[in-house]
Order: sequence, then structure tokens, then C-alpha cells
Amino acid sequence: MAVVICPGGGYAGLAIQHEGSEFAKWLNGQGITAFVLKYRMPNKHKEVPLDDAQQAMRYVRKHANEFGIDANKVGIAGFSAGGHLAATTSTHYTTEGTSTKPDFSILFYPVITMEMATHGGSRSNLLGDKPLPEDIQFFSNEKQINANTPPAILLLSDDDKSVSPVNSVFYYEALKKNNIPATMYIFPKGGHGWGMNTDFEYHSQMLHLLSMWLKSTDTQIRKSQTK
Repeated sequence: MAVVICPGGGYAGLAIQHEGSEFAKWLNGQGITAFVLKYRMPNKHKEVPLDDAQQAMRYVRKHANEFGIDANKVGIAGFSAGGHLAATTSTHYTTEGTSTKPDFSILFYPVITMEMATHGGSRSNLLGDKPLPEDIQFFSNEKQINANTPPAILLLSDDDKSVSPVNSVFYYEALKKNNIPATMYIFPKGGHGWGMNTDFEYHSQMLHLLSMWLKSTDTQIRKSQTK
């Protein structure tokens, strides 16, 4: 398996350590190849981060043999605004040529919607202060899910005051309506942005649950390949 990682930062910067390289090291410990994506900030050019994420998916698949990975087991992970980018990559992709569709998604306290429950800073940095209705629709990922959207795990805290947990609930519900496998863990507290920080009270439990999910997902993909 391989995972492209999108750190958070409100589409204004990148929390490259605890939401990037530290997570990559943990994945490596699970036998999973990881790529930390230093995607460009939109600076009101909304297509830029998604273009970078799609190019990353293509790059990993094209070089799968070199990296010793299965091109059909390439997932995407994202934290906060990076979670929005990961979800956008999971709902807006092309399967022509080298596919940009992730095989699974790992979403940590993600921004999902661009409507009322959104994170204001992420939305204004991505879409500007007066976003067009069609852009709000396009980048509200809960509205873009269909029967082909990849399975996902969502990990978040109930007391997140920066990105409302409702974002994850929207995504989870939309996946279930389309019969897509989905797992969601809402921890009682922890706030926002804990990433791989060990002072997050549920750090070890979170990683154990994620490890179990990754192994299960690996098995499911393998089964689907042998049908």
C-alpha cells in the first residue's frame, strides 16, 4: 500500500511535521509507503491544490514498480484543510490514462463542506471572500459523492471548535447513502489539529484503530482484485 499525505494549514500554509513527515514515518512502520505532498497554496486560484494532488496520484502510480507498491492500493490522507483536499481528490478524479482516483481515504478532522458549517479561513483562502455558488457546490465534497467514491475513515474530536464535526458527519452520511464502506471515530475531546502529537489524549487508541482499518482495507482491496 501507499498513501499520499496532504498536511493541513487552512490553505494558507502546511503543518508539514505533525501532519506530514511524522505521519509518514508511522505509516512506514506499518509497512506502507508514504509521500508527503507539499501542495501549492491556492492564493485564490482554487484549482491549484487539487491539480497538485491529482499529479501526485499520477506520479505514484506511474512509478509504482520503482517504489515496490501496488498501483491499485494507493490511498490519500489529509488533515483539516488537507482533509478537504484529500476528500476533493476522492470526489473529483479522472480514470482516463493514469487514474487519479484514490483507492481509499484517511481524513483527520477534515473540512468537507463549503456551506454554512465550513471553516471560514479555508473557504476564503480557497474560493475568495465572495465565492460563486457553483464553486461552493463543486468544493462541498458531501455533495459530490457517488457510488464510485473510495471508502474512507474519518478521525476527529467532538469538541473541535475550529472545524465543526458536522463536516465529517456530512461526508460519512453521504458515503453510507451510496453504500460506500465508511468508518468514523469521534473522540470525546482533543480539539483541532492534533495530528501525530503524542499529547493528544487518544493518540495510541487512534493509531491502533487506524492500523486495524488499514489492514482490513488492504484485505478488501485484495479480495476485490481476485474476483
